[in-house]
Amino acid sequence: MTTDAFTAEEMADLRKLLDIEKIRKVKNMYSQLMDARDIDALVEILTEDAICEFGPYGTWTGKAAIHAGWQAVFKDAIPYGGFHATTNMWIELTGPDTAIARTYLHDISNEPDPRTDPVVWYGIYDENFTRVEGQWKLSFCRLQFLWPKRMVADDFPRLMTPTAFG
Repeated sequence: MTTDAFTAEEMADLRKLLDIEKIRKVKNMYSQLMDARDIDALVEILTEDAICEFGPYGTWTGKAAIHAGWQAVFKDAIPYGGFHATTNMWIELTGPDTAIARTYLHDISNEPDPRTDPVVWYGIYDENFTRVEGQWKLSFCRLQFLWPKRMVADDFPRLMTPTAFG
């Protein structure tokens, strides 16, 4: 059996896939750490100048403000009292150290009351990622709320056309 070497194009595709998977891991950690209510660890996946736009919760700029915002939102929450289930992640590399992504949010409360709707929000995350010192970090996060009340930015949906990069 012979093994063919990867072509230059295949090597470029593999490098792209490695970056996409590293970005996907950052997003998965976002949901895990948020649901664990580990706000200190959660802010570590952000760039120093990150911006988070969370509709009715406000817009927070910089790690300190984002940390304070999340602390306020989750002040009485227990770890894993709900789930930020993010699905359908679409990632586009926009440069060697930048990427954009879109993810669906299913925000689910798991309080044991069968009379209540467990869905808190349905939404879409539009995000920017930046590589900082070799690590992918979240640099911009906008949550577009779609249900139970539609609260979206004027430019929703943002353009996610696949790029020629990579």
